Amino acid sequence: MSHLSITIGRVLLGLYFLAPGLLKAMGPAQTIAYMESHAIPFAAPLMWFSTAVNIIGGLLLIFGRHVKFVAYGFVIYVLLVNFLLHDFWTMVEDMVDRERQNFIKNLGILAGLLVLAGTAQARSISLNGWWQSDSQAV
Repeated sequence: MSHLSITIGRVLLGLYFLAPGLLKAMGPAQTIAYMESHAIPFAAPLMWFSTAVNIIGGLLLIFGRHVKFVAYGFVIYVLLVNFLLHDFWTMVEDMVDRERQNFIKNLGILAGLLVLAGTAQARSISLNGWWQSDSQAV
């Protein structure tokens, strides 16, 4: 049963990153404007980079490929997003509650990623057997 729970959690975490990646790709202007409002330099290229990371990383988690590597990568991604975009401590009063909630929610996602990374099998990064799931390749 624990294997089933981990698989369901992995797929849901993958969807958590895949869906926003697809939404960013369909409407990049809103994300770029949000990033620019937080004085993120190179907002447009970084938005497209994060879109690719969200989509590719989400798919890798869903299909169980390089789970440990992807989960730790998303840990870094979530930390960057939290401190650069959900910086509620710098915001005006009417935005603080929403951004604090996003910040804390992301800490929960971060916890799930750390648990997933801790339970996933280590796999070398190579093109050899890239199509196989982690359980088949190791």
